[in-house]
Parts: sequence; C-alpha cells; structure tokens
Amino acid sequence: MADILLVLFTGFLTGMTTILFGFGGGFVVVPFVYHVVSASGNHADQAMHVAVATSAAVMILNASYASVTQWRSGNILRETITPLIFYIGAGAVIGAFAAMQLADSAIRGLFILYMMAAIADCLLRKGFLTKPAKTALSKTTVWVGGPLIGVIAAMLGVGGSVMTVPLLRRQGYDMKHCVSAANPLSIPVAVVATVLYSYLGMGKVSGPHYVGYVNLLILGLLLVAGIAGIVFAKRVLPCVDDRLHARIYVLLLVVVLIAICL
Repeated sequence: MADILLVLFTGFLTGMTTILFGFGGGFVVVPFVYHVVSASGNHADQAMHVAVATSAAVMILNASYASVTQWRSGNILRETITPLIFYIGAGAVIGAFAAMQLADSAIRGLFILYMMAAIADCLLRKGFLTKPAKTALSKTTVWVGGPLIGVIAAMLGVGGSVMTVPLLRRQGYDMKHCVSAANPLSIPVAVVATVLYSYLGMGKVSGPHYVGYVNLLILGLLLVAGIAGIVFAKRVLPCVDDRLHARIYVLLLVVVLIAICL
C-alpha cells in the first residue's frame, strides 16, 4: 500500500511539473522509477532502461493533455513549435536506437552529466535567468539543434524540455511560453521512444507488467495521478513572476540531479 501511495504522489508531482515547467514527467519519473526498480531486486541491471522507457510512455499522455490545456489558455505560440518539432522527432528515432546499444550504467551516467550541463548552462550563460530581447530561431539551430535535442531526449527519456526551455528563453520568450512549448515539442520524442523501447525491449525483461521495457503497472498509476496533478496546478496554483519562474526551474533541476545521484 505504501508503494502505491508513493507512486501516486510521484505521479501527482509529475503532473504539476508538466504544466509548470514543461517537463512532461521525464525528470521526475526517471529517477523515481530507477530507484523503485533497483530496490525491488527485479531487473535491477535494467533499471535505467525501464525508467527511460516508462518515462517516455508517461510523457505521451501528460504532455498531450498539458499541450491542450496550454493551447486553450493561449500560452502556446506557433513560432516556438514549428518547424523545430519535426527535427526533434527525427532525432528521437536515432536516440532510441542508440540507447538500446548502451549499458544501463552508461545511460545513468549520461543522465547525470546531462543534468549537470543543463544546470551549468542556465546559471553561467547569460539569457536564461534574465530574459533578453526577442530574436528568431536560426536555421542552424533548427536543423542541427533540433535533431540533437531529439537524440538526447529519447536516449534519456526526458522529453527535451531542459534543452528547449533554455533555447527558447534565450530567444527572448517569457517562461510561460517556453514551458508551454516544451510539452508539444516532447510529444514526438515520447511517441517514438515508447514504440521503440516497447518493441526493441521485447524479451529483455520478463513479467506480466512489462511490454518491452515499459512497466505498465507503474505507468498506469503515474498517468492517473499525473492528470490530477495537471488539473490541480492549472486551477489552484497562482501565476509566478517570470524571473522567479526561471529560478525555480533551475532549483528543480538541482533536486532531480541529487535524486538520481543518490
């Protein structure tokens, strides 16, 4: 019973971070599922693969629901989505295939390095904590940065929000527009990664709750609680000042880094 309550609490928190920070669930789900699977003793050597795959599956519904919610609120700007979303989707295919070739420990190590780089980028480079003047995305950023975001996001099960949010922020967009765009930009990554992890993971782990690397039991509980978290955040939590929003975003990244390291 305690385990179920913990999963539901994590799902609720995942929903809140989806609507507030555009995470889609990845940065909360990956450390959580990793620790749950590792502690269970079942498939401990595949815990990171299971965490990444389950995270991707969670993001499909969470990011889709949050995208509709943000679109109705008028927070999604078309120029922040297209054409970047197509290049991210293409990169996601490469990232998911690449993850299948990596050891579990290697994916965990890359996740930690990725988080450290993201935090350092937000804190040390100008243009995130304080919004600059608005500029358009360059073709190089779209053609090169888009596929790179897709590769890393699918490989680590994080949806790409920790790259897309700072990217759009440095183009001069408010945080509410950055995190709103992160949700639809995460959908192609989530779909591609879920399909490939489910198919390519067949036979890698066993049990009635698994389809490939995706843990269906944890997935179901996280989705139910996640939707509740999205609704709660949208209806109850107050709007946050733009600069404070950026600082809380970085703080949450630090918390996630500590969680996966411990």
